[in-house]
Amino acid sequence: MDQPIATTAGTAEGGSGGSSEGSLGSASAEPRIVAHAAYPPPAARPTQEGPRGIRFDFNLGARVLVPAGNWRVRLSDLDTGNILFETETKGALINSAKRWFVRFRIEAWQDGESVFVHEYSAEDRPVLIQFPVGTLGDPLGWLPYAVKFQRKHRCRLTCALSPLLIPLFRDAYPEITFLPPEEVRVEQYYATYYLGLFFDDAACIWQPTDFRHVGLHRTAGYILGVDPTEEPPLLALPDESRPIAEPYVCIAVQSSTQAKCWNNPRGWHEIVAFLKEHGYRVICIDRERVYGTGLVWNHIPHGAEDQTGNRPLTERARWLRHAEFFVGLSSGLSWLAWAAGVPVVLISGFTHANNEFFTPYRVINWHACNSCWNDVRHRFDHKDFLWCPRHAGTPRQFECTRLITAEHVKATIRRIPGFGAAHVAARRQAER
Repeated sequence: MDQPIATTAGTAEGGSGGSSEGSLGSASAEPRIVAHAAYPPPAARPTQEGPRGIRFDFNLGARVLVPAGNWRVRLSDLDTGNILFETETKGALINSAKRWFVRFRIEAWQDGESVFVHEYSAEDRPVLIQFPVGTLGDPLGWLPYAVKFQRKHRCRLTCALSPLLIPLFRDAYPEITFLPPEEVRVEQYYATYYLGLFFDDAACIWQPTDFRHVGLHRTAGYILGVDPTEEPPLLALPDESRPIAEPYVCIAVQSSTQAKCWNNPRGWHEIVAFLKEHGYRVICIDRERVYGTGLVWNHIPHGAEDQTGNRPLTERARWLRHAEFFVGLSSGLSWLAWAAGVPVVLISGFTHANNEFFTPYRVINWHACNSCWNDVRHRFDHKDFLWCPRHAGTPRQFECTRLITAEHVKATIRRIPGFGAAHVAARRQAER
């Protein structure tokens, strides 16, 4: 058990990742709640009422507020049997250091008398899971773990996430409330959990294990204390009809950083021609037709049909739902294709193969430099579009995908069951 320390309760700093005190808890006579900078803060004081003026909740780890008096407070982990933190105080806010799911036991004594014992139970209680906004793939990978949490604990779950994503999920999960972050009333929740990629969390305050070890999506399972086995989310679309009659393939060539792109200069052009030769229409569904920075810009491939634009995700999912398959990168539209239930040809060397969902059509060149995103020795820089931590400014920059050949991708596509059937059908139709 760690010794009690006197410090501000629960401080954490950082944009995509943060750290806080390295102990297992803290006590402060000046209650001040500081949450992770990427998320709205919890209620200023614990939301649940106990006897003798005690207040408690699990909205930033375990929090216990005791009024003036002679108190002893203990936080324990019910599943491991460990005492995590214990302190004597004249009145303070006690806060566990760990913000991920722990089945806590809270005990309080006043003047040596046991006056309060509470064991975590979320059944029929309101629980909030916060998702970061401004990203597509991450929430698609994480939502199934929130669903697992709701079903395991039988809680009244609210998921706070981007309003752009809510239409994908609302009708698929009527037992869950979906709200944009600005509409959440934090004072009503018994517990809150924060899903994210915490790059600088060396003390494992926000995640029990580094996400780079377990995979981008599976980290949510560890944070929420549920089975980390992956499964795609359900999508409920307002329009499930087929957008075009002919067989087609969707592609997406753009991403938020150049390392994610397929940096073979002729790759996309060869693949588009290859697909069209085999009877498929090729539909580009990127948001941007041209995207990049400085002297580096990525264009829609020659021969692809332009369905780019800032369109609703439900429309993107409709196109994907009826595609023969999808060819893309380690980016959000690949996750959406996975959720839509179509085969995904995923071209990436920037991430390790366990970073994304499993697809038998993963394309990676193990002979080239690879997997820097999952290397804990390299801190990803979101502001550097040309981030390449091992070979920036050298002839080897972006070799992870530059050395993925079009022939490699074609060979992977040929393994998809039914590939080429569109070409055969079109030829037979022409012969009639």
